[in-house]
Amino acid sequence: MTMKAGLLKSILLLAAGAIALGASAEDSPAPKRGNWSATVTETEGGHLLGNPDAPVKLVEFMSYTCSHCADFAREGDGALKLFYIPTGRMNYEIRHLIRDPVDLTAALLTHCGDPKKFALNHEAVMSRYPQWIEKARQATQAQQSRWQFGTLSARFQAIASDLDFYEIMETRGYSRIEADRCLADEAKAREIADTSRADVDKYGLQGTPSFVLDGTLLEGTHAWEALRPKLDEAI
Repeated sequence: MTMKAGLLKSILLLAAGAIALGASAEDSPAPKRGNWSATVTETEGGHLLGNPDAPVKLVEFMSYTCSHCADFAREGDGALKLFYIPTGRMNYEIRHLIRDPVDLTAALLTHCGDPKKFALNHEAVMSRYPQWIEKARQATQAQQSRWQFGTLSARFQAIASDLDFYEIMETRGYSRIEADRCLADEAKAREIADTSRADVDKYGLQGTPSFVLDGTLLEGTHAWEALRPKLDEAI
Protein backbone atom coordinates (compact mmCIF):
# COMPACT_ATOMS: atom_id res chain seq x y z
CA MET A 1 0.00 0.00 0.00
CA THR A 2 1.37 3.45 -0.88
CA MET A 3 1.89 6.09 1.81
CA LYS A 4 -0.97 8.19 0.38
CA ALA A 5 -3.32 5.21 0.29
CA GLY A 6 -2.36 4.25 3.84
CA LEU A 7 -2.95 7.79 5.08
CA LEU A 8 -6.32 7.98 3.33
CA LYS A 9 -7.37 4.66 4.84
CA SER A 10 -6.34 5.85 8.31
CA ILE A 11 -8.30 9.10 7.93
CA LEU A 12 -11.41 7.25 6.77
CA LEU A 13 -11.19 4.84 9.69
CA LEU A 14 -10.74 7.71 12.13
CA ALA A 15 -13.67 9.59 10.62
CA ALA A 16 -15.85 6.52 10.99
CA GLY A 17 -14.78 6.28 14.61
CA ALA A 18 -15.64 9.92 15.20
CA ILE A 19 -19.12 9.37 13.73
CA ALA A 20 -19.61 6.36 15.97
CA LEU A 21 -18.61 8.39 19.00
CA GLY A 22 -21.13 11.05 18.08
CA ALA A 23 -23.88 8.48 17.63
CA SER A 24 -23.38 7.15 21.18
CA ALA A 25 -23.46 10.56 22.82
CA GLU A 26 -26.69 9.79 24.73
CA ASP A 27 -25.11 6.72 26.33
CA SER A 28 -21.80 8.47 27.14
CA PRO A 29 -22.17 12.26 27.43
CA ALA A 30 -19.08 14.12 26.29
CA PRO A 31 -17.39 16.65 28.56
CA LYS A 32 -18.22 20.27 27.85
CA ARG A 33 -16.56 21.23 24.59
CA GLY A 34 -13.80 23.78 24.47
CA ASN A 35 -11.00 24.60 22.08
CA TRP A 36 -9.30 21.42 23.29
CA SER A 37 -6.85 21.02 20.40
CA ALA A 38 -5.30 24.38 21.30
CA THR A 39 -5.30 23.76 25.06
CA VAL A 40 -1.83 23.03 26.46
CA THR A 41 -1.20 22.59 30.18
CA GLU A 42 2.25 22.20 31.74
CA THR A 43 2.39 19.24 34.11
CA GLU A 44 5.00 18.16 36.65
CA GLY A 45 6.66 15.96 34.06
CA GLY A 46 5.63 17.22 30.64
CA HIS A 47 2.89 18.98 28.67
CA LEU A 48 -0.73 17.91 28.40
CA LEU A 49 -2.77 18.61 25.25
CA GLY A 50 -6.54 18.73 25.49
CA ASN A 51 -9.14 18.67 28.25
CA PRO A 52 -7.34 18.26 31.61
CA ASP A 53 -10.48 16.56 32.99
CA ALA A 54 -10.91 14.09 30.11
CA PRO A 55 -11.85 10.59 31.28
CA VAL A 56 -9.31 8.90 28.98
CA LYS A 57 -5.67 9.84 29.55
CA LEU A 58 -2.84 8.97 27.17
CA VAL A 59 0.82 9.58 28.02
CA GLU A 60 3.62 9.23 25.49
CA PHE A 61 7.21 8.84 26.66
CA MET A 62 9.35 9.98 23.76
CA SER A 63 12.90 10.87 22.76
CA TYR A 64 13.82 13.42 20.11
CA THR A 65 16.65 11.21 18.82
CA CYS A 66 14.37 8.19 18.40
CA SER A 67 13.41 7.40 14.80
CA HIS A 68 10.26 5.54 15.92
CA CYS A 69 9.18 8.64 17.86
CA ALA A 70 9.59 10.67 14.68
CA ASP A 71 7.44 8.11 12.86
CA PHE A 72 4.76 8.40 15.55
CA ALA A 73 4.86 12.20 15.38
CA ARG A 74 4.28 11.99 11.63
CA GLU A 75 1.55 9.32 11.73
CA GLY A 76 -0.17 9.77 15.08
CA ASP A 77 0.09 13.35 16.26
CA GLY A 78 -2.14 14.77 13.53
CA ALA A 79 -4.79 12.11 14.04
CA LEU A 80 -4.84 12.71 17.79
CA LYS A 81 -5.26 16.46 17.31
CA LEU A 82 -7.93 16.09 14.61
CA PHE A 83 -10.09 13.25 15.86
CA TYR A 84 -9.43 12.44 19.51
CA ILE A 85 -8.40 15.50 21.52
CA PRO A 86 -11.14 17.83 20.16
CA THR A 87 -13.91 15.61 21.57
CA GLY A 88 -12.82 16.41 25.13
CA ARG A 89 -12.98 12.69 25.96
CA MET A 90 -9.21 12.15 25.79
CA ASN A 91 -6.12 14.13 26.65
CA TYR A 92 -2.57 13.48 25.51
CA GLU A 93 0.52 14.17 27.59
CA ILE A 94 4.00 14.26 26.09
CA ARG A 95 6.85 13.36 28.45
CA HIS A 96 10.56 12.96 27.76
CA LEU A 97 12.71 9.88 28.07
CA ILE A 98 16.15 11.44 27.73
CA ARG A 99 18.71 9.24 25.95
CA ASP A 100 21.60 11.60 25.10
CA PRO A 101 22.79 15.24 25.08
CA VAL A 102 21.20 15.95 21.68
CA ASP A 103 17.88 14.74 23.03
CA LEU A 104 18.17 16.98 26.12
CA THR A 105 19.13 19.98 23.98
CA ALA A 106 16.01 19.56 21.84
CA ALA A 107 13.85 19.09 24.95
CA LEU A 108 15.15 22.34 26.47
CA LEU A 109 14.27 24.22 23.30
CA THR A 110 10.76 22.78 23.04
CA HIS A 111 10.18 23.92 26.65
CA CYS A 112 11.42 27.42 25.81
CA GLY A 113 9.00 30.25 26.58
CA ASP A 114 5.31 30.08 27.45
CA PRO A 115 4.12 26.48 28.02
CA LYS A 116 1.39 27.12 25.45
CA LYS A 117 4.10 27.23 22.78
CA PHE A 118 5.31 23.71 23.54
CA ALA A 119 3.07 21.79 21.12
CA LEU A 120 4.20 23.77 18.08
CA ASN A 121 7.83 23.85 19.26
CA HIS A 122 7.66 20.06 19.53
CA GLU A 123 6.10 19.79 16.09
CA ALA A 124 8.76 22.04 14.54
CA VAL A 125 11.64 19.95 15.92
CA MET A 126 10.05 16.63 14.96
CA SER A 127 9.11 17.75 11.46
CA ARG A 128 12.79 18.51 10.73
CA TYR A 129 14.02 15.26 12.29
CA PRO A 130 15.37 13.66 9.05
CA GLN A 131 17.55 16.69 8.35
CA TRP A 132 19.08 17.31 11.78
CA ILE A 133 19.51 13.65 12.77
CA GLU A 134 21.57 13.11 9.61
CA LYS A 135 23.82 16.00 10.64
CA ALA A 136 24.17 14.36 14.06
CA ARG A 137 25.16 11.04 12.48
CA GLN A 138 27.80 12.75 10.34
CA ALA A 139 29.21 14.91 13.13
CA THR A 140 32.98 15.24 13.05
CA GLN A 141 35.22 14.35 15.99
CA ALA A 142 35.75 18.07 16.60
CA GLN A 143 31.99 18.66 16.77
CA GLN A 144 31.45 15.75 19.13
CA SER A 145 34.21 17.11 21.39
CA ARG A 146 32.37 20.44 21.60
CA TRP A 147 29.24 18.51 22.62
CA GLN A 148 31.06 16.68 25.44
CA PHE A 149 33.35 19.25 27.06
CA GLY A 150 32.89 22.67 28.61
CA THR A 151 29.97 24.08 30.56
CA LEU A 152 26.55 22.52 30.04
CA SER A 153 25.22 25.61 28.31
CA ALA A 154 28.25 25.70 25.95
CA ARG A 155 27.63 22.04 25.04
CA PHE A 156 23.94 22.63 24.38
CA GLN A 157 24.72 25.72 22.29
CA ALA A 158 27.26 23.77 20.22
CA ILE A 159 24.69 21.05 19.53
CA ALA A 160 22.04 23.63 18.65
CA SER A 161 24.40 25.34 16.25
CA ASP A 162 25.69 22.20 14.55
CA LEU A 163 22.23 20.64 14.09
CA ASP A 164 20.38 23.79 12.95
CA PHE A 165 18.20 23.96 16.07
CA TYR A 166 18.62 27.75 16.14
CA GLU A 167 17.20 27.91 12.63
CA ILE A 168 14.24 25.75 13.63
CA MET A 169 13.52 27.95 16.64
CA GLU A 170 13.72 31.06 14.44
CA THR A 171 10.77 29.69 12.47
CA ARG A 172 8.88 29.70 15.78
CA GLY A 173 9.75 33.35 16.44
CA TYR A 174 12.67 32.84 18.83
CA SER A 175 15.83 34.91 18.55
CA ARG A 176 19.20 33.29 19.20
CA ILE A 177 19.43 35.23 22.46
CA GLU A 178 16.10 33.77 23.61
CA ALA A 179 17.13 30.26 22.61
CA ASP A 180 20.49 30.62 24.39
CA ARG A 181 18.71 31.75 27.54
CA CYS A 182 16.72 28.50 27.54
CA LEU A 183 19.82 26.41 26.79
CA ALA A 184 21.58 28.03 29.77
CA ASP A 185 18.83 26.92 32.18
CA GLU A 186 20.76 24.16 33.94
CA ALA A 187 18.06 23.77 36.60
CA LYS A 188 15.53 22.98 33.87
CA ALA A 189 17.94 20.53 32.25
CA ARG A 190 18.39 18.69 35.55
CA GLU A 191 14.62 18.69 36.14
CA ILE A 192 13.92 17.14 32.72
CA ALA A 193 16.66 14.52 33.16
CA ASP A 194 15.58 13.67 36.73
CA THR A 195 11.93 13.32 35.71
CA SER A 196 12.96 11.05 32.85
CA ARG A 197 14.86 8.73 35.21
CA ALA A 198 11.95 8.69 37.66
CA ASP A 199 9.49 7.76 34.90
CA VAL A 200 11.73 4.92 33.70
CA ASP A 201 11.81 3.52 37.24
CA LYS A 202 8.09 4.04 37.89
CA TYR A 203 6.79 2.41 34.71
CA GLY A 204 9.68 0.10 33.83
CA LEU A 205 10.10 1.77 30.45
CA GLN A 206 12.24 -0.18 28.00
CA GLY A 207 12.25 2.09 24.94
CA THR A 208 10.60 4.89 23.03
CA PRO A 209 7.96 5.69 22.20
CA SER A 210 6.14 4.02 25.08
CA PHE A 211 2.52 4.69 25.99
CA VAL A 212 0.59 4.68 29.24
CA LEU A 213 -3.19 4.61 28.89
CA ASP A 214 -5.21 5.44 32.00
CA GLY A 215 -2.25 4.61 34.21
CA THR A 216 -1.33 1.29 32.55
CA LEU A 217 1.76 0.77 30.40
CA LEU A 218 0.76 -0.65 27.00
CA GLU A 219 3.18 -3.52 26.53
CA GLY A 220 4.40 -4.05 22.99
CA THR A 221 2.78 -0.83 21.75
CA HIS A 222 5.29 1.50 20.11
CA ALA A 223 3.56 2.74 16.94
CA TRP A 224 0.35 4.48 15.88
CA GLU A 225 -0.97 1.40 14.09
CA ALA A 226 -0.84 -0.58 17.35
CA LEU A 227 -2.03 2.28 19.58
CA ARG A 228 -5.09 3.42 17.60
CA PRO A 229 -7.37 0.40 18.23
CA LYS A 230 -6.58 0.57 21.95
CA LEU A 231 -7.61 4.22 22.04
CA ASP A 232 -10.80 3.46 20.17
CA GLU A 233 -11.65 0.72 22.64
CA ALA A 234 -10.94 2.96 25.64
CA ILE A 235 -13.09 5.79 24.30
